Amino acid sequence: MARPPRFDTDQLLDAAVRLAAAGGPAAVTMSAVAQAVGAPSGSVYHRFAGRTALLAEVWLRTVERFQQGYLAVLATEADPRRAARAGSRYVVHWSRDNTEEACLLLYGAADFGRADWSEGHTARADAGNGRVFATLGGLAGALGATDEQARDRVAVALVDLPLSVVRRHLRAGAPLPRHAEDLAEECTAALLG
Repeated sequence: MARPPRFDTDQLLDAAVRLAAAGGPAAVTMSAVAQAVGAPSGSVYHRFAGRTALLAEVWLRTVERFQQGYLAVLATEADPRRAARAGSRYVVHWSRDNTEEACLLLYGAADFGRADWSEGHTARADAGNGRVFATLGGLAGALGATDEQARDRVAVALVDLPLSVVRRHLRAGAPLPRHAEDLAEECTAALLG
């Protein structure tokens, strides 16, 4: 009977998140991940075909975890303005609770080698983004945003503004201030009127 693996995929991806948060995507190598968990390099290669697959998985696991909670929050409120404010707060709250993952998401998929991802990884990314865009489009419609400028206002209010509240602090390695959620919500509410 085969012995169970000593290092599971999540342990390796957790190490990759820590490396990316500290040193950017360039810090995520097969050997660095193995070293971070005290595993032989073969443990990493056993789970990931190569660095490209590792980068894709660390990006996708992180963004999918964020998107799952974000979409759930947007769906819980029937009133579109309250949903928008709750979504804005969620971005900050999630970033506070998941600081390393939030630091990773300050980069983009391109920084994690998206151009070289497998079809399966690209399809997962596109499907997740499609769900977010569809949800934001539905929310924009519920808010009466019918033209391009109005839809852009919704995207800025629910994506760009809350990210700007957290970005400065995360990049400086500073904790988010206690008022960050309130600030993000206030900005979103003000922009949406």
